Amino acid sequence: MPRFVLMRVLRIIPVLVLATFLPVALLSLAPGSLAVVILGPEATPEAVEQFRADLGLDDPVWVRYFDWLLDALSGDLGTSPLTHQSVLESIWERLPVTLEIAILAQVIAIGVAVVLAIAAANRPGGIVDKVVTAFASVAMSVPAFIAGPILVYFFAIQLDMFPVSGWKDLADGLGPNLLSALLPALAVGLMEIAAYLRMLRADLGTTLDEDFIDSARARGLGRWYILWRHAFRPSSFSLLTLSAISFGRLLGGTVIVEYLFGLPGLGQLIFQSITARDVLVVQGVVCFVVVVFVLLNTLVDLCYGVLDPRVRQQEGVR
Repeated sequence: MPRFVLMRVLRIIPVLVLATFLPVALLSLAPGSLAVVILGPEATPEAVEQFRADLGLDDPVWVRYFDWLLDALSGDLGTSPLTHQSVLESIWERLPVTLEIAILAQVIAIGVAVVLAIAAANRPGGIVDKVVTAFASVAMSVPAFIAGPILVYFFAIQLDMFPVSGWKDLADGLGPNLLSALLPALAVGLMEIAAYLRMLRADLGTTLDEDFIDSARARGLGRWYILWRHAFRPSSFSLLTLSAISFGRLLGGTVIVEYLFGLPGLGQLIFQSITARDVLVVQGVVCFVVVVFVLLNTLVDLCYGVLDPRVRQQEGVR
């Protein structure tokens, strides 16, 4: 088992290095100059060159990345030359908003998917099953940046049920906080609802063909009781696995939605930083999200090995 864990940890090292290097390389190719943004267009060429030298912007990309990586390993993601605030501090300030949207989106996605999947599996091939399948196909094809404006138009503008934009902290009350978070969370979680729904519906269909389900029916148990008590639990393992993997994707998916809804999360921070050419903040936020995503996936892989010895045996680890 220790060898299995060690092999998984060693595998993510090159992934993390590549995933954190790419933002640095891509941002170095972007047009414009941070020095001009900060110093202004009236700055002399000498002042611009001195500023670039002070920040190390004239160094090769790999040198800048190596210097940044050494600092990042010690918990220092740098300091924004625009706001003079620590990048890590900026992330921690904005993270609660992004985290709440991602968690709420996950809860909505799992809850809706479970109810609809069981309703569809109650009568396979029936009208409910066909409607649910059609809904899943439509929801799967609607990205968050399309779903967001549609939800705002119907629920915020037409029905006036939710605010169009803005954010209310928990200090302002749970009700106002949830009202400001629900539409963004639904926009982010819509595609996850479709993915969870299709997987759970397929697993339920397979489970309902098992012999122990026939035995439960022979004992005269009700259809709904069989679905919830006997079929749902063995069909939920794939759902739990997918939801764990998808949580990292939900964190990244909030970026565009936060900008659309004007939420003070990591998405708003990264958009403002891109506009201002604040390379260190952009790099820090992107790398933070990437690292969280990679670590969550690795944690799921480790759980596979703990729960199922066959996974370890397939890799030659006892």
